Amino acid sequence: MPFVAVTGDPIRATDVLAHVGDDSHGAVLLFLGVVRDHHEGRAVTGISYEAYAAMAEAELGRIAEQAEAREGSQSIAVVHRVGELAVGEISVAVAVSSAHRAEAYEASRFIMEEIKKRVPVWKRERYADGTEEWVDGVLPVVEEGGRP
Repeated sequence: MPFVAVTGDPIRATDVLAHVGDDSHGAVLLFLGVVRDHHEGRAVTGISYEAYAAMAEAELGRIAEQAEAREGSQSIAVVHRVGELAVGEISVAVAVSSAHRAEAYEASRFIMEEIKKRVPVWKRERYADGTEEWVDGVLPVVEEGGRP
């Protein structure tokens, strides 16, 4: 079963990696998304992430389970940070271990692309000129009966 979390605490790569790995796996892949210092030609000083945590964790779990089903036997951990982040801080971490590297790369890429499309996490960028702006994100899909 995949490990998923939404947290306000700094993400430590070693903690995420501790959730994956298996003696039968020959590949362990870690992807870290970090706050960069620019966006569309503007200097960025930081980002604030907000999320509907319960819904975001549920969707992260569905995405990780789909990645497992698509790519076969593997271990997956996904952690997304919320709150105020400075340039260089980790905003998202995806760790995948599998028997072979191709499956790990495919699963990691699938997870990140789906996070961008489906997970209800929103970000507001802070710019060097003192302004802030919400960056396009996703709207949560609510299933019949009002549950995520």
